[in-house]
Amino acid sequence: MEEEEDYYDSGSDDEYYDKVYDENDAGLDYDPEDQETDYETYASLVTKGSSCKVIRQESLLAAQKEDLQRVMELLSLREHHARTLLIHYRWNVDRVFTEFAERGEEWLYKTTGLPVKSSQNLDNSMSTPEITCEICFDEVPSRDSTVMECGHHFCNNCWTEHFIVKINEGQSRRITCMAHKCYAICDEEIVRNLVSLRDPDLAEKFDRFLLESYIDDNTRVKWCPSIPHCGNAIRVDDDEYREVECACGIEFCFSCTSEAHSPCSCLMWESWSKKCEDESETVNWISTNTKSCPKCHKPVEKDGGCNLVRCVCKQPFCWLCGEATGLDHTWTSIAGHTCGSYKEDEKDKVEKARQQLFRYTHYFNRYKAHRDSLKLETDLKNRLQEKIVILEDKKDPTSVDLSWVTNGFNRLFRSRKIISYSYPFAYYMFGDILFKDGMTKRQRELKQSLFEEQQQQLEAMTERLSLFLEEPFSSYSGDQLSEIRYKIVNLSRVTDDYCKRLYDCIENDLLGPLQHVTQIIAPYRSNGLEKASELN
Repeated sequence: MEEEEDYYDSGSDDEYYDKVYDENDAGLDYDPEDQETDYETYASLVTKGSSCKVIRQESLLAAQKEDLQRVMELLSLREHHARTLLIHYRWNVDRVFTEFAERGEEWLYKTTGLPVKSSQNLDNSMSTPEITCEICFDEVPSRDSTVMECGHHFCNNCWTEHFIVKINEGQSRRITCMAHKCYAICDEEIVRNLVSLRDPDLAEKFDRFLLESYIDDNTRVKWCPSIPHCGNAIRVDDDEYREVECACGIEFCFSCTSEAHSPCSCLMWESWSKKCEDESETVNWISTNTKSCPKCHKPVEKDGGCNLVRCVCKQPFCWLCGEATGLDHTWTSIAGHTCGSYKEDEKDKVEKARQQLFRYTHYFNRYKAHRDSLKLETDLKNRLQEKIVILEDKKDPTSVDLSWVTNGFNRLFRSRKIISYSYPFAYYMFGDILFKDGMTKRQRELKQSLFEEQQQQLEAMTERLSLFLEEPFSSYSGDQLSEIRYKIVNLSRVTDDYCKRLYDCIENDLLGPLQHVTQIIAPYRSNGLEKASELN
């Protein structure tokens, strides 16, 4: 607490800002109006040029048709053939075009289960009044049979049974021909017509599977992970790693669909979430401070000085080595038992467990402190809105444009999130779990020092911004209001600069040299996560 008081009382605000601006040229010649212009520009880009789109239930069919149309026009295909290609390539239109250009039409169609050429004798096979179905071996009228594009001809009853089984098994997206070793995809129109004659509800289920394939099988479209589910899906235009914001307000990582967790990689965040959820360090504490009974294996904690302990199951054992003993013992030893030989590995094991527990606690406590601040600063947003209303009612010329209040809060909220996630990042980056062999001890120490310097600078700026936003500026006079506005706008800019520096450090100095494909982080965006715009 003494250190914090020294920090906040170290000179006047003017002296503090002089120091900040001397160290950061970004703050020297900055006009507060520039930040407001930046936000307006960003807002227009979100609505006009966003590279991710919201797909609602009512626009899902239109989104699917859009990609189908592109393939149908370029390759001159029927709709169900285009759908077969896109399902095979997980709705990656660019991949379909690439394979077509590099490998040719015949290879592409054969690989995906499409006929290279429709059978020229399909109509001839229907010229006879009756056929023998090679599945059930019944003689059936030709009008009660169907021939697929691959040329195989069976009775409608067998086709229908085949389709019903596949749909119920969840394989309706790629129903293949019944013929032995024929992998041609059946015409979805034929499937729909035959199944609807027997089970209209199942036919609707088939259509729903085909429609939802656009999301379930598409690497560039994912359901919003909101709970309860908002019904929206998000589509991105490329495969770049990113975090997005749905129209419902939920922010999430498009790669793993968990909450937006940058600068943690997906692997780091998954590991950290599991660690916190499982309370694994509680188990670590138990292993450090208790011994397992050699009989029932329950954990036993020693509450006295004697090293002969007894479990609740009545089994006595030696606390020093954990071996079962009798109950008789002298002042210096347990009768008939000795374990005085030094065992290096046991000492190292206990000490390592203690260090791991202390290290985890260090990072977890700071992570949790900033997460708690996030919750409290959610209430700050409501208080700031009340201040804005009061200032607007005053109709003072200095309070005509109050966007700096909202912009300052948004900067605070984003910076606070980044700091909170930076602690799980540091736990794994500088530990021996993910990068044990990626750096020497000296390299790890240097990189950790570099990172912590950037982290602490950002933390200091964020706390200062929070302090100014908490001030009762709704009661300030015109000059006082102008001063606090100037401080908040400029400090928001400096905080943004430190966020950029931290990300630059992580991407270029820490993760970059490792070239680890599983440790990619979403790039920093000054104006927040990319907001998905509506699909027209």
